[in-house]
Amino acid sequence: MGSLAFSRRARGRALFKHLILIISGAVMIYPLLWMVVSSVRPDELIFKDPGLWLNGLDMSNYSSGWSALTHPFGHYMLNSAIVVIGSILGNLISCSMAAYAFARLKFTASKLFFGIMLLTIMLPFHVVIVPQYVLFSQIGWVNTFWPLIVPKLLATDAFFVFLMVQFIRGIPKDLDEAARIDGAGHPRIFLRVILPLMVPALATTTIFTFIWTWNDFFGALIYLTDPDMFTVPVALRAFVDSQAGTSWGSLFAMSIVSLLPVFLVFLFGQRFLIKGIATTGIK
Repeated sequence: MGSLAFSRRARGRALFKHLILIISGAVMIYPLLWMVVSSVRPDELIFKDPGLWLNGLDMSNYSSGWSALTHPFGHYMLNSAIVVIGSILGNLISCSMAAYAFARLKFTASKLFFGIMLLTIMLPFHVVIVPQYVLFSQIGWVNTFWPLIVPKLLATDAFFVFLMVQFIRGIPKDLDEAARIDGAGHPRIFLRVILPLMVPALATTTIFTFIWTWNDFFGALIYLTDPDMFTVPVALRAFVDSQAGTSWGSLFAMSIVSLLPVFLVFLFGQRFLIKGIATTGIK
């Protein structure tokens, strides 16, 4: 009888926990569902009815939103794709090389430089934006994608360097020694031994870089003032007009379109993301 009562109490607690999780999940997902519903409503009904019930579908917001700006919305998605691809390649190349140096090479003050690198994680982006803007302005890179891509080629994302360092430290050094006996130097060890084993960490870096870069509004707003160069977040901001009025339906429709790439990347890369974080010692 005691074990039966304990089993009932355990099921009751599990049921209560699941109920709390379901309610919390519904609260968190409600704004997204409301945006999806609002994207297929006429503008005059969006804020009159806060519920999720639809009396009909109005897909005109998608067609009007796609062509509402100077260029079709696909033009701004292409701009974002260029920045994202450049940023991903930059982070994968530079951060992996920096991580290998910190994890495998012995050089003077390596621990000091590693500590300084970690300190940069706590440095807000807004602190360095002014000197960066002055620098890029002087070399004529404002209104180009270079200010958004080139810093990634210099291993400026310390989080990814740290993540890869932790991963490389988990790889047995016996593999390095075996390759060194065969006459391999550090470049060959990095390319032939370490890099193929870093796939989970590289996949994690790719997913995070994609999401953060695709959603980056502040950096693109600072450096890109020409409408032809707008990325998706800045283009969405162009739908908001305090004088002529905001086309909320078109804004919500294009917001849904802009979320689809992020959703697909996270959906198909989720297992790599979990594996990459779980195997780097970040718990």
